[in-house]
Amino acid sequence: RQHLPTLLLKQQPRTSTMVRYSAAAFLAAICMLSSNGSIGNVGLVRAAEMTEAEQAAETAAANAAAEEMIEAISTPCSPPEGSSAFAYEAEVNKMLDIVINSLYTNKDIFLRELISNASDALDKIRFLSVTKPELLGDTPNLEMKIEYDPDAKTLTIRDTGLGMTKDDLIKNLGTVARSGTTNFMKALKESETNDISQIGMFGVGFYSTFLVADRVSVASKHNDDDTQNVWESLNGESSFHVGPDPRGNTLGRGTEITLHLKEDAEEYLSPYKLKEMIGHYSEFVTHPVSLRQIKTIQVPKEKDEFDEEEEEKKEDGDDIEVSDEDEAEEKEPEMEEVTTYEYEQINTDPAIWARDKDGITDEEYQEFWKVVSKGDSAGDAEDWTHFNAEGNINFKSILYVPSEVPFALQSGNMEMMKPGLRLYVRKVLISDEFDLMPRYLNFIKGVVDSDDLPLNVNRETLQESKIVKIIKKKLVRKALELIRKMSQQEMPADDETDEAEVDADGNVIVQDDADKKPKIHPYITWYKKFGLSLKMGCIDDSANKDKLQKLLRFKSSKADGEDEFVSLQEYVDRMKEWQKEIYVFPGESIKQLSESSFMDAFNDRDVEVLYLTDSIDEYFIGNVREFNGVKFRDITKEGVKFSDEDEDLAKRRNKVYADKFSPLTKYLKKLYGADVSRVAISKRLGRAPAIVSSTEWGNSANMDRIMRAQAFAHGVAPGENMMPTGILELNPRHPFVIKLLESIPDDGETEPPQTVKDNAWILLDMATMSGGFPVRDPKKFAARMTRVLKTGLGVESLTLAEEIDPPAEEDLPDEPAFEMPDGFNMEDLNLDDLDM
Repeated sequence: RQHLPTLLLKQQPRTSTMVRYSAAAFLAAICMLSSNGSIGNVGLVRAAEMTEAEQAAETAAANAAAEEMIEAISTPCSPPEGSSAFAYEAEVNKMLDIVINSLYTNKDIFLRELISNASDALDKIRFLSVTKPELLGDTPNLEMKIEYDPDAKTLTIRDTGLGMTKDDLIKNLGTVARSGTTNFMKALKESETNDISQIGMFGVGFYSTFLVADRVSVASKHNDDDTQNVWESLNGESSFHVGPDPRGNTLGRGTEITLHLKEDAEEYLSPYKLKEMIGHYSEFVTHPVSLRQIKTIQVPKEKDEFDEEEEEKKEDGDDIEVSDEDEAEEKEPEMEEVTTYEYEQINTDPAIWARDKDGITDEEYQEFWKVVSKGDSAGDAEDWTHFNAEGNINFKSILYVPSEVPFALQSGNMEMMKPGLRLYVRKVLISDEFDLMPRYLNFIKGVVDSDDLPLNVNRETLQESKIVKIIKKKLVRKALELIRKMSQQEMPADDETDEAEVDADGNVIVQDDADKKPKIHPYITWYKKFGLSLKMGCIDDSANKDKLQKLLRFKSSKADGEDEFVSLQEYVDRMKEWQKEIYVFPGESIKQLSESSFMDAFNDRDVEVLYLTDSIDEYFIGNVREFNGVKFRDITKEGVKFSDEDEDLAKRRNKVYADKFSPLTKYLKKLYGADVSRVAISKRLGRAPAIVSSTEWGNSANMDRIMRAQAFAHGVAPGENMMPTGILELNPRHPFVIKLLESIPDDGETEPPQTVKDNAWILLDMATMSGGFPVRDPKKFAARMTRVLKTGLGVESLTLAEEIDPPAEEDLPDEPAFEMPDGFNMEDLNLDDLDM
């Protein structure tokens, strides 16, 4: 222990240079040495047994051993031989804080940045070699290779691009927010042939490597520099080293980046993780990106010359006869493990959006659909659009409309739907999580490739950028235009390849048109699957509301077939001359709506009504309210008027009815109390005695049903939902209503009999259910119906009859047991001999 201070003082100068080790690691090294008896034994155990000279020699040996261990620990962190130290122009600690906390929220981004930089370098040399082919030299293949070393815990990215000179390494990698790409683009703009764009326009992308690495080494060889140089820096250091590469010229041309990974970043040594990341970010990069796979196989062990000579001598001196059986048995060779390396190209999918659309076949588009959909949607693409957007923002894109509903959308949970578009910059994936489409168009799949976007910014920052908002606006417009073209396609021609039916004499049976199955427009087939999303768009996207309404299709009272739908424009075009509103009827099913009492007046006047059977229709009507200036009118609510009658006659008639039935309406309002908001004489009922409608600004019966079905409704106990009080509309021409008017006392004070009250309540129950509302009090309803049945059946009392006491039945004898005859064998039974 007395020598520890001396040892620590000796090592202080080393820690001030390139050596970095923790105190815990150093103490662990001392403890290891102590366990071997190098230090602790000297000072504690054998001090009394050794002379001073022996103790001094032992102490010197212990110090030397400690220095050797520390030297071994520090060796991987030492700078390259012959290199010079340079200070960063910007404070690295502050820069790393920006990179980690502001620019990047996902450590995987480092690989995207390095692949992007390599792609830039390859594009540069490819562009320059067009006019100067000799620049390719002995390295004509433009490619990237990625290698991992689990033992050394390193990850290497190598390219055969333009490379960097020593000055380039100092300037480009020593300054934050400075990039050789920026200078390259500046030079191109000053020239006449500026027809190439680069993606690494910001210099901070390279420093994302420090998210996962403790030390980064960059070796590079440029055609203008005879020497291959290496740049190296430690994570957190304020300086870096640049000098000749001790290995010599191993690259020929290009750049090799080696990351010495942190302990918490060893997941990037997994070939499965790397393959997934490379495929994710560089799936469509122009140049090949290959990953070196490490495999261990068993091979026969090779014999050296000594073993072969010994075996030959043994065979020559062996006179023992060997039998044929022994000769047949060959001795199994001794096996050994051999590690092999094999490169596998990851980016094999073509980026067809960069090609001219006239040269792409439908089959190629469908194959690319399978790539972008990633199995999220079954079937082929219904349609697609391939376009180049030019203007303030330039980008290329392919948008696909699926033919089948994506699996995540089938559950109806919009939160589970992932964005369907991938954003690229020069074929390098930026993110597949951008909301480039509004949620109602999340089923749209495709790619967007823009040269005007910064590469190395995080998703949250880019999401709010003006550029992305402009791109999103153009994409929505293109998507809606694509769907509009689908809706305007002509009906497909009859399939003439169908086999014709023939009779017994071989004559072709000509089918009547009535027997033929009606053809369905492809858009109707698609709309039945995705119509809900378009209706949601009318609610969410007010800017495109008019465009979306033209894409909607509805069932109506004049569309009988299962696949017959009508557009809003078609409805408006065939409205009655006196009709001023679009009549809609929300409900659960077409059958229920078509048989409702609300439809009587419309059927009598031959007025078309749109049936709204989707749950979202109530929200759609409540938000949109009109189409091309024509308002929607819910026929289950008050205020429905028909202008086909003489207005003066209608007013006189209504006044007479109101006066005549005033005693009945007053009595019923008093009887029902809060169960109805008011009792009125109906102007629209046909054959029904009464019906309960909703107030103009209240919830309809269908909306009430939807709200009561909300599984996540707070503050309302099951069965205690506040049911709306509707308007009881009476049909003044119906016998039930006329008879009920005659049954109530004229003075308005005498209490009517119970049968009159029951009839009045039953009338309300009937009207409530006809209006689509549930019965308010099922228990009271059952009691009333019991009294009606009692009177109708002539039952005097509801006392139950005495329970019967049937006599006991005699015990029957048991069935005799069936025994197989002696000598019978089931195997002798041949079922083929039986006459079935």
